[in-house]
Amino acid sequence: MKVCTDACLFGAWAAQQISTNNAKTILDIGTGTGLLSLMLAQVTEKSKTNITAVEIESQAAAEASSNFTLSPWKERLHLVNDSIQNYTATFTHVKHTDPPFFDVIITNPPFYEGDLKSPDANKNKASHSTELAWSTLIENVATLLMDNGSFMVLVPTLRAYTMQKLAEAQQLNLVEEVLVYNDVKHLPFRSFLHFQKNKQGLHKELIVIRNKIVIKNTDNSYSTAFTDLLKDYYLHL
Repeated sequence: MKVCTDACLFGAWAAQQISTNNAKTILDIGTGTGLLSLMLAQVTEKSKTNITAVEIESQAAAEASSNFTLSPWKERLHLVNDSIQNYTATFTHVKHTDPPFFDVIITNPPFYEGDLKSPDANKNKASHSTELAWSTLIENVATLLMDNGSFMVLVPTLRAYTMQKLAEAQQLNLVEEVLVYNDVKHLPFRSFLHFQKNKQGLHKELIVIRNKIVIKNTDNSYSTAFTDLLKDYYLHL
């Protein structure tokens, strides 16, 4: 499970959002090797935020657990090696109690649908939405997210509208979208979406904040926006 630039950028952007909202509990769905959870643990060091990371694939979960243990924030990082469906059902069906509620939920979910699959079953589990349909993901997010809580997700730009409509059906309102460009010559390839849970449903008057991030300048150097977000995490910036 290699670390991708867009995932690092998403983690830094999410960390920036979270650093100002005083979150006490965070859930990372599909943590992989723990990248996003570690970035959020770093930025919430003063507030002592507790972070739960759920990962279905056993080898990735083992690596995330090792990364958590080796980090300075191991006391606040909690790994669950299971599917998000089972994690939610454990409380509602097994323990017969309400599931925990989180101030913030983040995810870099599987998003390939009809694309050619890899011979590696573990990579397919991480990348293809056959293992976790977006509708199922959103249902679990809506169950686990606290009222007025934030849900942040990384998706391909071409599928951002699909995610938005699924979220709205679960009373998760889009409050910000960031379009990510590799450079100024190409169309955006990723979108960062920030939703807020509201049981009253969609606010028609809600103004959605629209931003963009260009990763590289015309000379192939990293842009100021990219550097500003990632300088606290990348050693070479």
